[in-house]
Parts: sequence; structure tokens; C-alpha cells
Amino acid sequence: MGLILALGATGTMAQTANTQEVVTKEQRRMLKQERKAVQAQIDSMLAAEARQAITDTAFTLEADQVTFKDGSIAYVNSNTNFVSVNHGDAVVQVAFNVPFPTPNGIGGVTLLGKAQNMEVTTDKKGSVNIRMNVVGIGISAQVFINMYAGTNRASVDIIPNFNSRRLTLKGTLMPIKKSSVYQGWGI
Repeated sequence: MGLILALGATGTMAQTANTQEVVTKEQRRMLKQERKAVQAQIDSMLAAEARQAITDTAFTLEADQVTFKDGSIAYVNSNTNFVSVNHGDAVVQVAFNVPFPTPNGIGGVTLLGKAQNMEVTTDKKGSVNIRMNVVGIGISAQVFINMYAGTNRASVDIIPNFNSRRLTLKGTLMPIKKSSVYQGWGI
């Protein structure tokens, strides 16, 4: 009889433990869904803010990743790698931590110029595409920005007109007033 009672109590305890496990798994699943919903709302608000910045032609794309022509990827500082447009004035800057002198003084190149022939389109999925030429005194480049639908994450293809060293930057598009970039010497 004592053995039956012990087995019965053990079975009840195991059942209780399983019920608690299911509840905690269910709670974790619901918590995960809530977090996803909150993140989707935040992304939506940031995307609307970025779209408005594009409309106002006062935006900055701060890049945290660079993809080179050969496909290799480098993670970079978003404060020194950016594309910025402020009411017709444009800055395209790439900077890497290198031990030798560079034209902009911080490890790369800074193109200061005017944004010309700027075209903004939205595709059927909701991605915003910007095409423009940035024309500076010494150099110029074609710039293609693609802001993904529902978020302020974007990529930019930079095609210099003086060589074939195409770069792709990926990062966050935001209003220029919220940006915190450091600009090197311009060309």
C-alpha cells in the first residue's frame, strides 16, 4: 500500500511539473509574440519617420556594413560611413580604420556635392527607392538607395564616376536632425 501511495504521489508530482512546464512554455510563446508586435510597431514608426525625412530631402543613411565589389564584407563605424542629403546638398563618406593617410583624414574619402536628378519611387511591396547623382568639385558618383518596406533599414549602392570600385553600404535611414555623424575633409 505504501508503494502504491508513493507511486501515486510521484505521478501527481510529475503531472504538476509537466503542467507548469506547459504554462511556462505558453507564457514564453506569448511573451515572444508580444515582443514581436511591439518591435513591428517601432519599426513602422521609424519607417514613417524615415519616409517623411526622404520627402523633406533631409535624411542620413548611417551605414554599419560595407560590401565591396568582390563581395567581401566589412563592419564599420556608422558615425563615419554615411550618405546624407540636406535640401540639395549631399555628402557621401566612407572611412575605414587604416594606418596610412587618406583624402578625408579619417581613413577614406568624403564627397561633398550637390544631389542632382533625385528620383524617389515606391515599389509594389512598399520599398522606397532613391536614385541621384552626387556631383562634387573633384569627383562625382551615382547613388542608389533602397529602404526596405516596413522598416528604416536601407542599403545604398555607390558607383563612383572616376573608377569602378562599387560599394554597397547597409544601415539605418533617419532624419538628419537625429543623425550623429562625423564628417572628414571633403573633396
